[in-house]
Amino acid sequence: MTELRDVSFSYAAAPEKGCIKHIDLTVPDGQFLLLTGGSGCGKSTVIRLLNGLVPHFFEGELSGDVLIDGRSVPKMELYETAALQGTVFQNPRAQFFTVDTTGELAFGCENQGIPENEILSRIGRTVERFRISDLMDRNIFCMSGGEKQKIACASVDTLQPPLILLDEPSANLDYAATMQLRGIIKLWKAEGRTIIAAEHRLFYLWDIADRTLLIRDGAIAEDWSRADMDAMTNEKLAEYGLRSIHDTDPVTIERSCSRGEVFTVKPHKKFSFPAEIPLHEITAVVGRNGVGKTTFLRHLCRSARRSRRIFMVMQDVDHQLFTDSVLEEVLISLPEENEERAREILRSLDLEDFADRHPMSLSGGQKQRVAIACAAASGRDILLFDEPTSGLDYEHMRQTADLLRQLREQGRTVLVVTHDSELIEACCTNIIRLES
Repeated sequence: MTELRDVSFSYAAAPEKGCIKHIDLTVPDGQFLLLTGGSGCGKSTVIRLLNGLVPHFFEGELSGDVLIDGRSVPKMELYETAALQGTVFQNPRAQFFTVDTTGELAFGCENQGIPENEILSRIGRTVERFRISDLMDRNIFCMSGGEKQKIACASVDTLQPPLILLDEPSANLDYAATMQLRGIIKLWKAEGRTIIAAEHRLFYLWDIADRTLLIRDGAIAEDWSRADMDAMTNEKLAEYGLRSIHDTDPVTIERSCSRGEVFTVKPHKKFSFPAEIPLHEITAVVGRNGVGKTTFLRHLCRSARRSRRIFMVMQDVDHQLFTDSVLEEVLISLPEENEERAREILRSLDLEDFADRHPMSLSGGQKQRVAIACAAASGRDILLFDEPTSGLDYEHMRQTADLLRQLREQGRTVLVVTHDSELIEACCTNIIRLES
């Protein structure tokens, strides 16, 4: 049994923002619990409480107790909690300990002192279940975001823990890989494992979860049983600010703008890319994980002729947040410093309340929106976004779509690498499909 007993927690980095407030929660063994809610509502904090990162790594004010099988997680060492649970983080880069994929799958088992023959057997079983033989013996840091996420999930599978914690595990996965992940979660559930998943993308989990908690402002706002979930509609979920429980594979969506002005893409020695991109449109770049979507954007950025025209928001926005406050981050992106304009952009993305916060103290979805704000502020006429809505809830996905439309109306050209069919349907006017 997994329990939170009257748990409250606020981060030392932002003590005025109470992240978790008096949560009482009991999860029976073998239950699949889905946690959802707005970006920054506290879902990831619940996961961190259960895996011991709060309070051992993330400092702050903690009250109440967190129990796994009757043992207090805050009182255990991290190596002890590692034997009870396995976690897949929102950013897979944060959980890697080796540089090669096969070593990563073995690492957790080696730490547990599992015999070599058993480790090899588990790796073989996981590789088959995940269909990732093509990813073995690869350099992790030469892989796409989606491929890294697959390895992160696979490394947890080899551990075979009784409790599996998932924090936005599909954030960087394409539709096919997401459905593969769904299959693995169903296997875990059939094996009797307890699963707690924090997710915005509901479509692949909604019908297999046993229960859903809606977290709002650090507290449990709704506790839906399986029967409650069966009665839920997309319209009702939208009222709660939640994503659709139905989804479409982005590669099947049709969008084609009337061909006007274009800019020409230089040839690439390793990849065959579209030669022309329509100007003043919002073009979705879709395709399977590892097909070269991010490489395509980087190739555009490397063009010296266009470097002063282009601004790119990376998939891992931690690499491009530099200052001590959200407001400063937007100010340095403006062609000329203008605090009123910076605050206007922050308001458009529901970020003004975070203007004085350090960007690295924000949730993954909030950091994503800060990077989008910087792109809007840059004044560049070609804007590239690599998975800009990964980690965003329904409301903030719609705000991002609205901002992209505004940028197009200003005469900007927008390219969006995305697996988010809701974003495509909300704002994209053109689609480019990349194939291997």
